[in-house]
Amino acid sequence: MILSLLVQGLVQGAEMMLVLVAAPLLTGWVRKVKARLQRRRGASVFQPYRDLRRLLGKEVVLAENASWLFRTAPYMIFSFTWVAASLVPTFATGLIFSWTGDLIAIIALLGAARFLLTLAGMDVGTAFGGIGSSREAMIAALAEPAMLMIIISLAVLAGSSQLSTIAQFMLSPTVGLRVSVALALVAFVIVALAENARIPVDNPATHLELTMVHEAMVLEYSGRHLAMIELASSLKLLLMISAIGCIFVPVGLASSGAGFGGYAIGVATYAVKLAVAGALLGTFESAIAKMRVFRVPNLLGGALMLGLLATLLLFVSRGL
Repeated sequence: MILSLLVQGLVQGAEMMLVLVAAPLLTGWVRKVKARLQRRRGASVFQPYRDLRRLLGKEVVLAENASWLFRTAPYMIFSFTWVAASLVPTFATGLIFSWTGDLIAIIALLGAARFLLTLAGMDVGTAFGGIGSSREAMIAALAEPAMLMIIISLAVLAGSSQLSTIAQFMLSPTVGLRVSVALALVAFVIVALAENARIPVDNPATHLELTMVHEAMVLEYSGRHLAMIELASSLKLLLMISAIGCIFVPVGLASSGAGFGGYAIGVATYAVKLAVAGALLGTFESAIAKMRVFRVPNLLGGALMLGLLATLLLFVSRGL
């Protein structure tokens, strides 16, 4: 019994370290794909690691009127996001902390991190910070109801909002081809793009004051504070992709006590999922343009309607 708990703890720790190490690599891979599609050589996929090391070695420059919240927010944002990313089953289900891997808890952790980032953006009192925080609050007010509706549709289908249970249900032959699952997937992808400030909602590669959202809130950060925020952003992108893979493509997930071979297959499958998802994201962002800010509510409203329609279809199909 003690040996089993020790193994489970080691596997859980390995999963926590895996998401932390793989997050910057995923960001570098997406940038590399976009550069290649634009006929550029682009930076190495390991460039995000170099950027983080460079930022960690720089001195922190703080505004004179920066409060304690501005100084502590980056560490809290990173902690909340890392914990949320660690709760998503990446290569195995049924681990020692799987009972905490609830979609509602994960969304609550991400909401807390967003709340801190919004407050930190307004703390110094700059115009850019206020613009970015107001836009982030608008997007969050529209994205969270859509995400909750998606969670409700998945919980109704699988009978639980716990990710391990949903993954095991999706692997069962009773799922079949369901229109509601396809609608939930499309809605989840839209919300994931909005949550990570990706095109078409925001362009992470621009610093134009009329368009930026996330970058506007972090303009006053530097040094290790900026490194924590950038790493948290990479973790959030990996979290969303991991959640999509766990829920809608749970192939290759090892079960509890699968052994070294099963976990190795799970890690290899997870790496393939990240590579495919990163390539699709880079291709998608290279093929479309960023939409105007006042069009974002229409996009997220569509995600909300798709989630609602998925839930209604499940109730209708159960009543037949």
